Parts: sequence; C-alpha cells; structure tokens
Amino acid sequence: MRQSLPNILTLSRIVVIPFFIAGFALDAPAGAWVTFGLFAAASVTDWFDGWLARRWGVVSAVGRFLDPIADKLLVTAALLMLVADGRAHPLPALIILCREILISGLREHLAGDRIAVPVSKLAKWKTTVQMIAIAILLLLPALGGWAWWTGEILLWLAAVLTVVTGWSYMQGGMRHLLAADRR
Repeated sequence: MRQSLPNILTLSRIVVIPFFIAGFALDAPAGAWVTFGLFAAASVTDWFDGWLARRWGVVSAVGRFLDPIADKLLVTAALLMLVADGRAHPLPALIILCREILISGLREHLAGDRIAVPVSKLAKWKTTVQMIAIAILLLLPALGGWAWWTGEILLWLAAVLTVVTGWSYMQGGMRHLLAADRR
C-alpha cells in the first residue's frame, strides 16, 4: 500500500473530474460547494501525493508521468466549466491552457533528449494563484459579487505569471533545441 498510495492519490484527481463537472448541474449554492469541495480535495492530493512519494522514497515513473497529466486535466476541466458557466473570462483561461499545452510539448520533446525542465519557484507561485482563483470562482454563486472581482483579478494574475514563466521555459528550451539543430 505504501508503494502505491501516492499514485492512487494522483489517479483520484483524474477520477474526480466527471463528478466535478456534474457538480455544475446542481443548483446554487449547493453546486458551488460541491465543485469547490471536489476541487479543493483534488488540489490537496496534488501536494500530498508528491510529499508522500518523496518522504517514503517511493517516487515512481508512473507517478512522474501521471502527476502533471492529472493536474492539467483538473485545471482544464475547471477553467472550461467556469468559462462556460460565465464565471470566468475566457482570455486568461485560454492563455493558461495554451501555455500548459506548449510547455507540456516542450518538456516532452526535451525529455526525448534527456533534458529535464524543472519547475521554477515562480511557476509554483503561478500554480498557487491559479488554484486559489479557480477555488474562489467555483464558490462565486455562494459568496456573491466580491468573489467575482477577487477571482478574476487572481485569474488574470495567474495568466500574467503564466506568460512570464512560459516565456522563461521557452527561452531555455529553445537554447537546447537550437543547439541540437547546430549539431
């Protein structure tokens, strides 16, 4: 069990997505609390699975593969549902999603050349701001107007941090790609 618990927690983030999406069909404020609760629990497992894997020394290839996929699927589902429901502006959501696809592709390509692209501290802050923004926007029907402004400002801040960190990753990645082309 100790070997597989971190991976089970990672998989739980993927499994919860259909239930999370179904929560949007519930009436307010119950639906807001259900989606928030599922998102918050999934977000906590994101931190907890990595912490357990490192603490117990059971970091696995499966976990390293699934963790970023689970994160991106959850965030994508949340942003798409919030935009569709009119709770989030589409532009910062689009910026965030495009960066995720671009950097995932860069990481995948560089991994083929055995070049790791570690997560920067600023990218960790971006993720934190993004998760808080999503959580607040999920609770919008229960919290009222102030939550929209707070959630939108934080979502735009996450989009700005997304551009900054994405640019940084692309600069580093392009150096490797151009060097490979010169060989």
